[in-house]
Amino acid sequence: MFCPKGIDGYDLLVAGPVHEMSEKVDITLTINGRDHAIRVEPRKTLVDAIREDCGQTGTHIGCEHGICGTCTVILDDDAVRACLMFAVQAQGRKIRTVEGLASGDTLHPLQRAFIAHHGLQCGFCTPGFLMLAANALEQNPDIDDEAMLDILSSNLCRCTGYQNIIKAVRAAAAEMRGKRAEG
Repeated sequence: MFCPKGIDGYDLLVAGPVHEMSEKVDITLTINGRDHAIRVEPRKTLVDAIREDCGQTGTHIGCEHGICGTCTVILDDDAVRACLMFAVQAQGRKIRTVEGLASGDTLHPLQRAFIAHHGLQCGFCTPGFLMLAANALEQNPDIDDEAMLDILSSNLCRCTGYQNIIKAVRAAAAEMRGKRAEG
């Protein structure tokens, strides 16, 4: 690295943008309808802030590259990989994590279906699948099988072989459509 005379390479590292990225800023994250006022470095990922600063540990950290989907949350109306966003980018937006799926003690239809259809084994990927599927079904309650499989294929599971996850999402979709037709 070329350094002008009299400037040490270390000085360049601790000055300017790198230094600014380590100065903490105050933000408020709205997670599952509750505001969390936190102080974070601008470079902190959303998944790390959700877990470490807001205490919502249901969202898991997997690959940290956006590939596995374990960290999927719903941001406003979109399923996003929380490892690919900075926490500061989520300020002023609604975040929903797996902790926000149930309504009090009543599990969400997807949660019930995952239990009934053995859609999980170790459970590490489950929060990401639940949030991805919840978002897909909320966006398109009449989603066809091809579209659902395409969406679910974006998340990874090393245990189940996917078949029971697919069965669970199909069952939850049918239950949710039935309730919509009744109400």
